[in-house]
Amino acid sequence: MGLSFFQGKKVLITGHTGFKGSWLSVWLSQLDADVIGLSNSVPSKPSHYEYIKGCLSNDLREDIRDADVLKSVVQSFKPDFIFHLAAQPIVRASYEDPLVTWETNVLGTINVLEALRTSSKPCFAVFITSDKCYKNVEWTWGYRENDRLGGPDPYSASKGAAEIAINSYKQSFFNSKQSLIRIASARAGNVIGGGDWAKDRIVPDCVRSWSKGELTKLRNPHSTRPWQHVLEPLSGYLTLAKSLQSDSKINGEPFNFGPHSVETYSVLNLVREMSKYWDQVQWKENLSNKSELYESSLLKLNCDKALHLLDWHSCLSFQETIKFTVDWYKTYNNNPSDIFNISKDQISQYINLARMRGLNWAQ
Repeated sequence: MGLSFFQGKKVLITGHTGFKGSWLSVWLSQLDADVIGLSNSVPSKPSHYEYIKGCLSNDLREDIRDADVLKSVVQSFKPDFIFHLAAQPIVRASYEDPLVTWETNVLGTINVLEALRTSSKPCFAVFITSDKCYKNVEWTWGYRENDRLGGPDPYSASKGAAEIAINSYKQSFFNSKQSLIRIASARAGNVIGGGDWAKDRIVPDCVRSWSKGELTKLRNPHSTRPWQHVLEPLSGYLTLAKSLQSDSKINGEPFNFGPHSVETYSVLNLVREMSKYWDQVQWKENLSNKSELYESSLLKLNCDKALHLLDWHSCLSFQETIKFTVDWYKTYNNNPSDIFNISKDQISQYINLARMRGLNWAQ
C-alpha cells in the first residue's frame, strides 16, 4: 500500500508556507490527501509556497502562538493527521529575537498539543523539531534519540524544550492504548533542496550570489553536517505518521532522520559539488571577521531506530542530493512558471529511485 495510504485523509500542516512544509503539501496532494495549511506568514521572498499553493484545499493565515485559534482549527477541520512544522528555524535569527524563537518553537508546540488534548476525534501527529535539539559536544559518532537534549543558542535550546513538552504530554495525556491521540517527534539533519530561500543558509546564499555573478562568503567552510535532500526526511515523516496509526508501541517516541553515517560532508564539500553544475562560481573561505555567535562545527545523527522500527533509511547519495537541488534552482532561474511541475517531477523521480532501491515505503 505504501504512502497511497494517505489518499482521502484530511491532513493539517502547520508551517506549510515554509521550505519543508511547502514540499510536504505538494507530496500529500499528489497522494490525493485533503491538505489544510496553517501559517501566520510567508517566510521568504521568493517562496516555493507561492508556486504550489494551488494544491491546498484550505490555506489558513493564523499564528500558532494563539492557543484558541489552534483549538478552533482542530475542532473545525477534524484532521486525521497533523504535521507540525511551524517554527522559527534559523540559529542566527534566534540570537536577534530569542523571545519570538522561544514563543514560536515551544509555546507553539504546546498549543498544538493542547488542541489535540481537547479533541474528541482520533488523530496522529508528527512534531518536527531538529537535530540541533541535542546537547552537541561535537563527538564523531551520531547522536541517538536517548542522548542528552539542550543547546547553547536559543534555537537549539528551544527545540530541546519542545521535545520535553512533547514527551510530557504523551506521558500525561496520551499514554493509554485506548488514547484517541498518538504523537511522535522527528529530528532531521540539515535539509537542502530547491525552494529554500532562507537567510543565512549556505545553499540559498550560494544561489543568490551566483545568480548575480557574485562571490559567496563561507562563514564556516570546514563545519560538517548530515546534508540531505528535503524529500528524505519528508519520506520519514510520512512513514512515521502511517506507522503511528498502525502501531501504538511507537506512540510518544522520537526518531532521527538523516543520511547514512558515511554521508557527512563539510560546507566546502557542498559548495564544490554545487559548483560542478553552475558556471562561473566563486567563493571566499575563512572570513577574518568571524562571528562570536556559537555555531557547531560537527553534527551527526544515528538513524538506526528509524531503520529498525520504521524500516526507513535514506535513499539519495550526496551527489544525487546536490544534483536534485541545483536542477531545481536552475529551473527557477530559467523559467519560474515551471516550479510546480519540477517539484512534482522531483517527487516522482525520488519515489522511483526509492522503489528501485527497495525502500518499503515506496513499494
